Amino acid sequence: MLKKLILAFTAFLITTTVFSQTTKRFIDTGSVKNQFDYLIDESNKYQDYKVVKYNWLVKLKSNVSDSLSASKKEIISNYNSIQAQKKTIDSLMAAVNTSTNQITSLNTQIESISLFGIQFKKDTFKTIFFVIIGILAILLLFFITKYKHGFSIIKETKLSLKELEDEYENHRKRALEREQKVMRKLQDELNKNKKD
Repeated sequence: MLKKLILAFTAFLITTTVFSQTTKRFIDTGSVKNQFDYLIDESNKYQDYKVVKYNWLVKLKSNVSDSLSASKKEIISNYNSIQAQKKTIDSLMAAVNTSTNQITSLNTQIESISLFGIQFKKDTFKTIFFVIIGILAILLLFFITKYKHGFSIIKETKLSLKELEDEYENHRKRALEREQKVMRKLQDELNKNKKD
């Protein structure tokens, strides 16, 4: 009898261990779906009904509540994270728009030149600048040629004046010589007339 009692006690311990391990496996592992499947598979059948242990239902309810609570926390955390990221994205988009506007403004300033308060595109300014330089170069050449022409006229005029002065000087000298001759003749004549 002692053997039977020991054998029964051993069987009870093994059954309790196996049952507690099964319950523990049901309680601790698997997803909610696996827990429901386990509950359905391991429950007893009675006619068209399934008989489920009450502590399993309580534990399943607790697990589902914990899962829902964890899911809600995760959803709220993700929602908060998404909202923070949206704010960051909005601020970054505003910064990008500001930077784009500044770049556009800088490109406009780089591509244009202000002269007397008037904005000109660089190509237009270069064209105007080179046209002005061309006109000034043409005017310079015109005035240089006019100056050379005027200088040559002045040189010719000076040369003519010098020749005229030389000719005048020669004429004056000849006239002076003639006058002196005439005066001598007159003096000679006067002297002759006085002697006579």
